[in-house]
Amino acid sequence: MTDVTAEATGFDALKSLGTVENDTPVYEQKLDAQGRAYSTGKRKNAIARVWIKPGTGKITVNGKDQEVYFARPVLRMMIAQPLTVSDRATQYDVICTVEGSGLSGQAGAIRHGLSHALTHFEPELRKVLKPHGFLTRDSRVVERKKYGRAKARRSFQFSKR
Repeated sequence: MTDVTAEATGFDALKSLGTVENDTPVYEQKLDAQGRAYSTGKRKNAIARVWIKPGTGKITVNGKDQEVYFARPVLRMMIAQPLTVSDRATQYDVICTVEGSGLSGQAGAIRHGLSHALTHFEPELRKVLKPHGFLTRDSRVVERKKYGRAKARRSFQFSKR
């Protein structure tokens, strides 16, 4: 409590104490024993477990080919978005298991998990995927039904008599 604390007052003194330069966090590659990157994706009530490994671009969902599991082309396009944006469409094989919700929610969960798995395999892809919103979990879920209501917000039909 002598002259040391007296000298370290004001903003100039705080600047001279030194700063830790940590502008951007450093992301590292995260692979399992088989050389695969793993991530979990969620959307509505769907949960997708996604593994990627170097390969030819084959996407397998719950043991089936993606064309068989997702018959609608829009859902297949939605799953492939992270790969096409990052120009990695034919470089990785994707294996995923998904459960819960409907097909649209499952496709969104796979897209979310695939984006995270890509960043685990190649951390520099984070700069490409983040501006498109692929790394953000869509937190919208179905609103619960309230008592005294027909659905979450809809009232029962009014009748005067």
